Amino acid sequence: MAEVTINGLIEGGKATGGAPFGPALGPLGVNVQKIIEEINQKTGAFEGIKVPVKVIVDGATKTYRIEVGSPPTSALILKELGIQKGAKGKEEVVGNITLDQVKKVAKAKELSIYGNSMADKVKQVLGTCKSMNITVEGIDAKEYLKKVASGEIKLQ
Repeated sequence: MAEVTINGLIEGGKATGGAPFGPALGPLGVNVQKIIEEINQKTGAFEGIKVPVKVIVDGATKTYRIEVGSPPTSALILKELGIQKGAKGKEEVVGNITLDQVKKVAKAKELSIYGNSMADKVKQVLGTCKSMNITVEGIDAKEYLKKVASGEIKLQ
């Protein structure tokens, strides 16, 4: 039997023996509860955020590995601001984030977003703020990005 991959999106630290993992893992003959506990341990730091998780099971040996993906940038921004959703329309502003918070999000996403420098990664997070209608230090994110590009605001 070949490897079987089960994908799921779960809230950090709150996986259960129910969907998506329990029903898919049960027929494979592995210890479902042990796998769920390991998923919860690995995702605990992302409490309150949906995290992509892959469980890869070798059907022949019943061995498995768990791969925890990175939560979406938008989810990290929402958690940082303590809000539930981004803006519904172009005119609504749902929050204001500091540059330090943006850097914290960029650091958390460091391995999964592109860029040669931390400044490039911070710019990507600022772009996400722009799409969510979140201001950065009281300035529209689009304008903030322009100030970064012109050198008026230094990211390092």
